[in-house]
Amino acid sequence: MKVLIVKLSALGDIIHSLPVAMAIRRQVPEARIDWIVEAPSYDLLHGHKALNRVLLSPRHALSAASGRKNFSLLANFIRELGSVRYDAVLDLQGLMKSSLFVLLSRARIKTGFRGGKEPLSVLPLNLPLPAYDIERHALERYLDLLQPVGLRKPEQIEYGLETDMTLQARWRQRLQGPGPLLIMHPMAKWKSKLWPEESWAWLAARLLRKGVRVAFSGTKEDKAVNARIIARIGWEQEGSGLFNLSGLTDLQDLMAVLSLTDLIISTDTGVMHLAAAMDVPLLALFGPTAPNRTGPYGQLEHVIINRVECRPCFRRSCSYAKCMGELKPETVLRACWERLSL
Repeated sequence: MKVLIVKLSALGDIIHSLPVAMAIRRQVPEARIDWIVEAPSYDLLHGHKALNRVLLSPRHALSAASGRKNFSLLANFIRELGSVRYDAVLDLQGLMKSSLFVLLSRARIKTGFRGGKEPLSVLPLNLPLPAYDIERHALERYLDLLQPVGLRKPEQIEYGLETDMTLQARWRQRLQGPGPLLIMHPMAKWKSKLWPEESWAWLAARLLRKGVRVAFSGTKEDKAVNARIIARIGWEQEGSGLFNLSGLTDLQDLMAVLSLTDLIISTDTGVMHLAAAMDVPLLALFGPTAPNRTGPYGQLEHVIINRVECRPCFRRSCSYAKCMGELKPETVLRACWERLSL
C-alpha cells in the first residue's frame, strides 16, 4: 500500500493528523506513507517514524521567488510528487490549495470530506465522505478517512512523537534549578485568544514566589511581548528561575523542553496541541473557540473557560473579548496548584 497524506498546516491540525499515519503504519507495517506539508511544520514530520517521505509544499518558496526560479521550483516538486504512484491520497486539509496536490498525485483512491470551508475542493476526489459533524473533535474526524482505504480506527491514539535526547540534556542543563518547571505560552494567532499580559505577569509572580521555575515560550516575534510580561513580574533576575525562551526553540527544541515540563499553561494554539500529544500536563485557556472541536485531546477536562454568554463566537478579533479579558488569574492559579499538587 502506498498512501499520501495531504495536511499542510497549521501545527495543531498537523498534530491531530498524526494518529492517521500511525494507524496506517500499525495496520500495514510495510506501507509506504508520504506526507505533503508546508514549511512551518516540516521539522515536526521530518524523520517521523511513521513516514517514508515528507514532501515540502512549494507554496512559501514560490511566494519568495520569481520568474524562472518559480517555474523550476514548481517543476521539481511535481516531478518529486509524481515519482510514486499512490494507491490512495487522503486530503485532510479540505481546501483548494490541498485539492491541487490531490489532483497531481494521480492516486487510485482520492478521498476527503464533502462540504467544509471551500466546497469546490471536493472536485478531485473520487471517493468523498459525507460532510463531517463540526461538533466532533478534529482528531476523531480525521480518523474517519481510514475507512475508504479499508483500515479501521485505532483503539489507542498514537502520535509517534519522539524527543531528541541530546536536545533534552542540553535544555535540562539550561533550565536547571529547584522546584517544578512550568511553561507559559501567552501567544496565539488570533487576537481574541490572548489573555491580558498583566494576568500572565500576576500569575507568574505568584508561582515564582512558591519556588516554581517559569519559562515563557514563543517565536522570535513573541520575544517583545514575553519581555514586557517579564518586566511586569519584577523578578530580581531573569534566568534565576525565570526564563524567556522566545525565538530559541525550533519544534525539536520545543519538544525537548516540553519533555522536561511539569505543567504548561497555554492559549488555544499549536503548542498546546503539541503538549497534549506528548502527554505533558497542561492547562488550556479557551475563549472564542470550542474545546470539543479543537481542544487538547486527552486533556479536555483541563480546559479553563470564562463562561460568558457570547462564547464561543469563533471571531478572530473582538473590541473587548470578555471571555479572555475577564478570565481571573486567581482561577488559573488555583488550577495550577491542583495540577502541580502544591
